[in-house]
Amino acid sequence: LPYFRVIVHPEAYLGMPMPDHVPGRHINALLNAAEFADIEVDEDVIDKHAAANYLSLSGPVALSLGRQDCKGASKTFYPHHIRETFHALCPLVQYRNSERAHNCAAACIDTIFEYFDLEGDWDYDRLEREHGLPGHRDGTFITGVARAIGPLVKYYRASGYGPALELAIALKEKALAEVFEEDGSYDAEVFGTHAHSTTCTLSSLAQLADLSGDAALLQRVKAFFDRGLWEMRDELGWSVEGTRSADERSDEGEMNNTGDILETALILGRWGYSEYYHDAERILRCHLLPAQLRDISFVREPDNPEGIDRLTNVAARVRGCFGFPAPYGHQPIGNQRIRFNTDVVGGTVGSLCEALREVARFEKSGHWVNLLFDHETPFVKIESPYTHTALRIWVKKPAPLFVRIPPWVDCNALQVGGLEKAPHCAKGYLVIAEPPVNRPIKIEFPLAVQEIALKHQARTIRTRLRGDAVEAMENFGADLTFFDPL
Repeated sequence: LPYFRVIVHPEAYLGMPMPDHVPGRHINALLNAAEFADIEVDEDVIDKHAAANYLSLSGPVALSLGRQDCKGASKTFYPHHIRETFHALCPLVQYRNSERAHNCAAACIDTIFEYFDLEGDWDYDRLEREHGLPGHRDGTFITGVARAIGPLVKYYRASGYGPALELAIALKEKALAEVFEEDGSYDAEVFGTHAHSTTCTLSSLAQLADLSGDAALLQRVKAFFDRGLWEMRDELGWSVEGTRSADERSDEGEMNNTGDILETALILGRWGYSEYYHDAERILRCHLLPAQLRDISFVREPDNPEGIDRLTNVAARVRGCFGFPAPYGHQPIGNQRIRFNTDVVGGTVGSLCEALREVARFEKSGHWVNLLFDHETPFVKIESPYTHTALRIWVKKPAPLFVRIPPWVDCNALQVGGLEKAPHCAKGYLVIAEPPVNRPIKIEFPLAVQEIALKHQARTIRTRLRGDAVEAMENFGADLTFFDPL
């Protein structure tokens, strides 16, 4: 069974096998990375994760159930994990054409319709009476099955299985009627204080709006993104792990949340709100990518004379993880330990795959360059102004070119080379009607320096940006920081 817990300081160890939560995050991340990032994955790893997921579904009813080990009986039903079940089954159907995964998905959807009252809650008494399953009853709709809307949408996209879309729409209607208000406000009593459940349900609703062309639903998403989401995020995309009152752990974030905020911003950007692509780029450059665990020199290997697996070669195994950072570093002020739980790794990598898809798109209207990263597709090549002297773009297929220009740049004052006809600006994009093919278009602008203040529960964090990347940040003497001190 895949480990859930990753602790790297002051001790280092892995622990807490979770077959009902971790496999879905990892299968979704691995198979999407294989498809869209051309990363080779070990099929044995996929098989083991799939086996763990099937184990969680092998109890007396077709729902993901908690187990402590491979041989033990199912213990409890926790609606929180339904999302992860479909995150496992969807890519197994989409990329491995698994009949078993489809049968499990169909049975799970039928069971949800059978035991979940869309006007109320789960019939926990019946589940316990008929199947001997105690359930976690203290969560909200948002911390429970509402989280599954997005994976159900993805499952419908991959399989065309109508009941998956039916369930997603039914859960969406309940979410709009009971939770997501038109004014975009956040109420912790209604949503729950688990911030990731809120952010992943928000991105779920955005995915459903995108699939169904539902502009009204997307406006409800946008309203919460613009208002309620600021109860749990800052300007760089850091998001608090729990929306509790201010305490000594108030700088502790969670990269799952950041990933879902990123995914929602990408969908809003694709619907014509270019300022959300700007938010997405800043999230990637200023927080998500810097917060990956790459330098593992501080991780001290534990004494392990008995060769216990969870204590073996921990540092190398966890390199690349994402976890619970502050904006300024791996160890938030007030935290005595540093953790990088494996479900967070899967969720964040899945979000990175979505960002990779959106850097540049080719569609009927032409080429769209939305994020200014080094990137190459069959249709365009991009050299980023952050890694080169200027933004350069090569178009490989004749079609109009739309290049997003950051809001801190005067689009009409750009220096553009390689064109015979001057471009014009519209809705945050440089529009080039007839770009040359296989010749560089050079777009020059300085990466503006600005200072902003990140207002957190316990402190304000001064930050200096160069373009949409952090140049320096106040760190209050914290260790294991990401940036030069300000």
